[in-house]
Amino acid sequence: MLGSGIHWWNLRFGVLVGGGGLWIASLPASSQETALKTVVALSDFALAPHGDWQAEAYHDGIRPEFAVDEAVGRTAPGALRIAARGNPAAFGNFRYRVAGITAGKWYRLTAYYRLQHVPSPRRSVFARLVWVDAEGVRQHYKDLLWRTEPEGEWVRLWGTFQAPEKAVAVDIELFLAWAAQGTVWWDDLTLEEVPRPPERIVRVATVFHRPRETGSPEKSVAEFCQKVAEASVYRPDIVCLPEGITVIGTGKRYCEVAEPIPGPTTARLGEVARQYGCYLVAGLYERDGNLYYNTAVLLDRQGKLVGKYRKTHLPNEEFTEGLTPGEEYPVFQTDFGTVGMMICWDVQFPEPARALAAQGAEMIFLPIWGGNEILARARAIENHIVLVTSSYDMKTGIINPCGEFLGVATPEQPIVCCPVNLDEKIVQEWIGDMKGRTIRERRTDLRVPELER
Repeated sequence: MLGSGIHWWNLRFGVLVGGGGLWIASLPASSQETALKTVVALSDFALAPHGDWQAEAYHDGIRPEFAVDEAVGRTAPGALRIAARGNPAAFGNFRYRVAGITAGKWYRLTAYYRLQHVPSPRRSVFARLVWVDAEGVRQHYKDLLWRTEPEGEWVRLWGTFQAPEKAVAVDIELFLAWAAQGTVWWDDLTLEEVPRPPERIVRVATVFHRPRETGSPEKSVAEFCQKVAEASVYRPDIVCLPEGITVIGTGKRYCEVAEPIPGPTTARLGEVARQYGCYLVAGLYERDGNLYYNTAVLLDRQGKLVGKYRKTHLPNEEFTEGLTPGEEYPVFQTDFGTVGMMICWDVQFPEPARALAAQGAEMIFLPIWGGNEILARARAIENHIVLVTSSYDMKTGIINPCGEFLGVATPEQPIVCCPVNLDEKIVQEWIGDMKGRTIRERRTDLRVPELER
């Protein structure tokens, strides 16, 4: 423990120099993942028995149509094609085995696909790696690829994985699933050996503090700015403050303290963010014309307003006081990853966190007055994200995708600062990497009219 009222864990992630301070941290994996060598590049396809590509389906009732389509190709004629041909249960894959894998080394698979009449690509089109030992036994869990990026008519799909113990080969599998009129073309696959990806470490701080009898928003906000100053000695990348920092301790009502955004409070918070070179999240009350919102804001390291989120789930105590619910779930790009924000009562329901995660949020910040700790942990688990709470009446801390608190702030220790590895791979025995499983296997395509009434 260093300094008064502050916890810090695990300095092995970088080098911290006191005084003026210097932190040397890893760059994002995507910026350093240079291939050591190409293991195999596949763009000329031939199906078994004359070629090496196997077309597979578990039984005939779900078997799609498999072919090499010479009329389609990304860089040259010829692509693997899977077509459902009107069968809503169609499920099948191409498989290609690559030998010469070394256990413990890291490999990146890149593949391109093109779609036609596939309503839910996230669920219906995917690829995976299945590692194989010297006896030809396939590993019980599979590595799912989930990162995608459009490139014209094609989509690039890629992922980087470590070959497990005893692996000497790997099966590349390319799928189409449950799209009755759907067709997918696969082309230009590359498997490369790459260096171990650097860890993408983010230094996250959160605050447990409740101003009392300040009488004004300015004085309450000043107390929170002081807490950011106290945390700054550890050079956090981002600091989370609670909900309603302009009303707590003032004795005033929501609409009395509401202000435009940007406005005086975001200007003051921006000064602090710029002074200490960190992102800053805080909850305040927004006035927009004659409407009022419970809003969370994100300021960048230069003190500029990155964006805001208006609380979508208002409790009775708020909407009867004149607040209006928001209608959107924006996510924001930072220099360390993609983040989203929720506010208090939002955590009671699965939809806000799910919507943010579906748009790529890796970390969700939750300014909250008080609420259910178990639900906060559940939101982290079910969406495989890091969730950061800052509250007055509940547990304040940093929750990892397993639902575990990495650090907790308390009245005695009101600031907690922890390193978070956004690229940490969480593997469950017999299931595998939970990130890919969470993204690929959730059913968001089903409609339940009763939920929409």
